[in-house]
Amino acid sequence: MEVPDDAGERATARPLRVALLSYRSKPTCGGQGVYLRHLSRELVALGHHVEVFSGQPYPELDDGVVLNKVPSLDLYRDEDPFRTPALAEYRDWIDLLEVGTMWTAGFPEPLTFSLRALRELKARPGDFDVVQDNQTLGYGLLGIQKLFPVVGTIHHPISVDRRIELAAASRRKRLSLRRWYGFVRMQSIVAPRLRPILTVSESSLADIHRDFNVPQSSMRLIPLGVDTRHFHPRPHLPRRKGAIVAVASADSPMKGVATLLRAVAKLATERDVNLTVVSRPTPGGPTERLVRELALGDRVRFVHGISDDELGELIATSEISVVPSLYEGFSLPAVEHMACATPLVASRTGALPEVVGDAAVQVAPGDPEELAAVLRRLHDSPQERERIGRAGYDRVMERYTWRVVAMRTVEAYREAIEARQKGER
Repeated sequence: MEVPDDAGERATARPLRVALLSYRSKPTCGGQGVYLRHLSRELVALGHHVEVFSGQPYPELDDGVVLNKVPSLDLYRDEDPFRTPALAEYRDWIDLLEVGTMWTAGFPEPLTFSLRALRELKARPGDFDVVQDNQTLGYGLLGIQKLFPVVGTIHHPISVDRRIELAAASRRKRLSLRRWYGFVRMQSIVAPRLRPILTVSESSLADIHRDFNVPQSSMRLIPLGVDTRHFHPRPHLPRRKGAIVAVASADSPMKGVATLLRAVAKLATERDVNLTVVSRPTPGGPTERLVRELALGDRVRFVHGISDDELGELIATSEISVVPSLYEGFSLPAVEHMACATPLVASRTGALPEVVGDAAVQVAPGDPEELAAVLRRLHDSPQERERIGRAGYDRVMERYTWRVVAMRTVEAYREAIEARQKGER
């Protein structure tokens, strides 16, 4: 998607009052909190007033962005997941709906956050020119749409996650997974009613059209950006010999960490390599069990809770980076790896081929043999690593910056506002 010549002027022409909604906004992983922080910062830099409405975990935001906390019961907090709230914590019927859905094996947050956001915005009529929803797609948005123009954001439809997890699950587990992903039907009902819908890749656009029945004419393609303040080459620091890095949710089958571990296990029998996964696996969970099964305890480490600058340095000082996913709607980690000029190996799936182009080595998803062969080749070839790392860096500088993302997003805001004005007349 090209940026129009006058996009910069239109992006700052009349300051807008923007409400950004996000049902959970974890700052360090998952993408939603990362997107929220960088988009809101750049919107403010363009002169707009931005208020974020978020449930737990709350985002980290930059100066000038207002955070309105919309607290849930926080049933999935890292230190106490699936907790039972104390009686004194219940405030209203939405809380009862939230805990009741969890107790019956569902995931309530998209619905319950949207209902709380509707209540918050009802109390502030006239305070905003436009509302942007960050992948909540709850029924409450249909009420918000009566008050304000609403722009939707879908990085990729969660129906894809559901399909992949069901395919990997045992027959016994499939019933509970279907219940957990019950909110996807709600999202498929809400999504077609929002215009425009912003998405991040041609692959996601096609998946949203297929799974959520959103007309392609209602969607706008705006790739994500990278924060080059933190993700950039560190030529003054040496690469760590044999170091491989991946940023991926350790226990999610869709992220392909099991494939990566098996590939590293094969490679470790003949090369001196080590793997760092930026994630926190469940203690005693499937990933930790696989590490023990493959005898990788001294070759693999998991890190979490590090700052963006620490993450950027970790990537920039690794010899090889990997995105081993079985599917990606965009993959911000892939762009961050390329921004650090670290040679990237990425699965040939979803939006990844479109994101990385010829600036990464692509492999079949879920194939540890092919992945091991590519890692071996790159490990043995400093020249190829240098070439691929440079190509990735050049691609990022040409295509992926947050200022451009913000400018394109403002174009979508103005489109939604103008469409509402015409409809009201």
